[in-house]
Amino acid sequence: MKFHEMDETKLAEVLKTDFTEGLNEREVEIRHKQHGHNALEEGEKQSALLLFFSQFKDFMVLVLLAATLVSGLLGEIIDAVAIIAIVIVNGFLGFFQERKAEKSLEALKELSAPQVQALREGKWEKVPSKDVVPGDILKFSSGDRIGADVRLIESKSLEIEESALTGESLPVQKFTGALRVPNPGIGDMENMAFMGTLVTRGNGIGVVVATGMKTAMGQIAGLLQSAETMDTPLQRRLEQLGKILITVALLLTVLVVGIGVLQGHDLYTMFLAGVSLAVAAIPEGLPAIVTVALSLGVQRMIKQNSIVRKLPAVETLGCASVICSDKTGTMTQNKMTVTHAWSGGKTWTVDGVGYEPRGRFYSNSEEVSPADARPLQQLLTFGMLCNHAEMIDKNNEYMIDGDPTEGALLVAAMKAGLTRSGLLAQFEIVNEFPFDSQRKMMSIIVKDKSGRQFVVTKGAPDVLIGLSTSILWNDRQQHLTKELTQKVQGAIDGLAGDALRTIAIAYKPLSASTVILSEKEAEKDLTFIGLQGMIDPPRPEVKTAVRECRDAGIKTVMITGDHVITAKAIAVQLGILTDGSKVIDGKALSGMSVEELEDIVEDVSVFARVSPEHKLKIVKALQNKGHIVAMTGDGVNDAPAIKAADIGVAMGITGTDVAKEASSLVLLDDNFATIKAAIKEGRNIYENIRKFIRYLLASNVGEILVMLFAMILALPLPLVPIQILWVNLVTDGLPAMALGLDQPEGDVMKRAPRHPKEGVFSRGLGWKVVSRGFLIGLATLISFMTIYYRNPADLDYAQTIAFTTLVVAQLIHVFDCRSEKSIFSRNPFENKFLVWAVISSMALVLVVIYYPPLQPIFHTVPIEARDWLLIIGMSALPTFLLAGTFLARKTKKNMI
Repeated sequence: MKFHEMDETKLAEVLKTDFTEGLNEREVEIRHKQHGHNALEEGEKQSALLLFFSQFKDFMVLVLLAATLVSGLLGEIIDAVAIIAIVIVNGFLGFFQERKAEKSLEALKELSAPQVQALREGKWEKVPSKDVVPGDILKFSSGDRIGADVRLIESKSLEIEESALTGESLPVQKFTGALRVPNPGIGDMENMAFMGTLVTRGNGIGVVVATGMKTAMGQIAGLLQSAETMDTPLQRRLEQLGKILITVALLLTVLVVGIGVLQGHDLYTMFLAGVSLAVAAIPEGLPAIVTVALSLGVQRMIKQNSIVRKLPAVETLGCASVICSDKTGTMTQNKMTVTHAWSGGKTWTVDGVGYEPRGRFYSNSEEVSPADARPLQQLLTFGMLCNHAEMIDKNNEYMIDGDPTEGALLVAAMKAGLTRSGLLAQFEIVNEFPFDSQRKMMSIIVKDKSGRQFVVTKGAPDVLIGLSTSILWNDRQQHLTKELTQKVQGAIDGLAGDALRTIAIAYKPLSASTVILSEKEAEKDLTFIGLQGMIDPPRPEVKTAVRECRDAGIKTVMITGDHVITAKAIAVQLGILTDGSKVIDGKALSGMSVEELEDIVEDVSVFARVSPEHKLKIVKALQNKGHIVAMTGDGVNDAPAIKAADIGVAMGITGTDVAKEASSLVLLDDNFATIKAAIKEGRNIYENIRKFIRYLLASNVGEILVMLFAMILALPLPLVPIQILWVNLVTDGLPAMALGLDQPEGDVMKRAPRHPKEGVFSRGLGWKVVSRGFLIGLATLISFMTIYYRNPADLDYAQTIAFTTLVVAQLIHVFDCRSEKSIFSRNPFENKFLVWAVISSMALVLVVIYYPPLQPIFHTVPIEARDWLLIIGMSALPTFLLAGTFLARKTKKNMI
């Protein structure tokens, strides 16, 4: 029902309530049974045990479990235990992350008032918020949180802060009349108050029209429950990789068993050999290394003022193609600031940052002193006097206690060198007529040291101009003619066209003996002084961040609950709204399906006056067009879209708990510019993941080929399963992790975002894996055959040579993996972690070879000094042979 359109008589009739008596106990009990408790419902929760076991359904985890089974069949219990340990650690990591992520609705509940003032049987009494029912009459005043959705029936200077629902920073002035606006958004329902919003000024009474999940807050809770969490690109790629690996492993096992049986070997022996090859095909350490690399990225991002709540989000942000950002508090400072003053046909501009009481005044680009400009000085003085806001200075961190609009007037006056204490020493406030939403103004009566009295009024410009009979023009008071009225209206329209909220200041001299008892008497025959224009200004660094995101192929879209004019002006200043891009408001969005929105969504840069459902629709439309969407925001209204986006980004300072709990990433400084740094980090992390996938799989290809070629040539196995597992889990692990710490290449933020369907092996990675792996396998096999044919009786020595050649070849190859080009294109010692990792891995190999207690376990024997020349020469061949080919091509290209 459209309660905002009903008058009070119709309201009482529809809700079956009495505005003077309220409900009785029997009616409350009946309505409780009909409507349930006034509380937000939670979705069905998965038990902790089921959530834990669900961590093991990932395809790569299944690959690891298959490797465990293989190791058990081979009798290698130590290997099986090592793999199980990795699986369990990964399981616990995922379990704890998901447990944290499902707290969104608990945070929503905290926004409901625990107790409210309700009229029951003619008496006002405190009742628990959950016991409120439709038809209840509620009373609230400044500082109270609204306990349900109510239609206002009484309002005294009532203002309610609704930013958590609408995204608007300014409190909304409320009134009680029926609203005739067709299909208004939440921010336009000025005769309604909504659950979870905060009363900032005045008091009011309202009748409850919706409770629980039927409230605006409840509808958001429903959206939050139904919003689907998308798999990240990294998760999709790893699942794809796991399927490839398991398929290869099964095919190789069948192939080897078939070849062996055809060569006359017994089935059991060949089955074990095939299983060994399957172990070689599976990079058992890959999921653990991916997790560790993402965790290390998280630590680096904390230094960039970003906290990652879900590990895969690090990589996802790196491939974002669209950032949908809330305006208020994210792109803007959430600090109303006076930027223009107008009086008597003259305009002054004001600079300065936020609430800091320092700034300069300019007229026609020339700096002026307010003390030398009497109309400006008077405008600022009266704006500070007719004001309740106070400045709070905490270690040079300036905050405003009070209404944001009054705070802006206060700061503007302080920039001119005025102080509240100084003015109160000159003027005594004799009387005050508080702001009222119907009058749209506030007035005070002051007396100066000489006993002269003045009425000082501030309020809506169109109202004050109608109550004024004179105006300050050319530094003197003149009759307000029709011509001068048009000039004032032109100034109002000009400031409004720049998306500035305007406040007018007027005054009236009184004789020393005059006593005014009513606002109607005070607020007439005024002298119009001028206007102050204010706006929530953009953060200075956001414009640069938007441009850098554009250079990186990332589109920034502003999504806000604010008015179209304001949103458009801010978007132009930030470079978001460019030629050819469009602006759409909530009314237009309401009439579109997701499919219709898809047709135009890529051309739209600003969505204004939107609701939570709209934000969800926008994110869905962009995703359906193939975009990886990052959604930023700070309010409850942003939470469903934050959760549904590929990556949700919440504000750490101004963000609600709901937004934070629904997000993947939290910005500690609430700064849009921090997202740019996070994107760079995310891109680098993905490139590093590609590097160690390239490294690990090339190593595995080498292991597969050396085993396969040996069987085809009817040679003994060059490597035993424990040696393969040692290489995969331990020796390769440290360098792979160090690749995860590699520095970004210089052009990482100049590339277009990766396509969401881009495979793991794109951009030539597959060829690099196969070619390097082939050469590593060939070098290992040649080393094995050289030693084996020299002394066929000493198989353990030949296997030790093959094992060592394989490891050293991989440790050289890891430096080649740092670049898409060749080992010579980057300084090999730039990544100190990698240097130490290679040294450590080499030390582990030497321990396995030369430490007697480990030799029986790993089937190794000490290597003679002369054979190290063979090992080093063959190990270097795969990397430097291909690097030489690259240099030759590059030299030829440069010569041409």
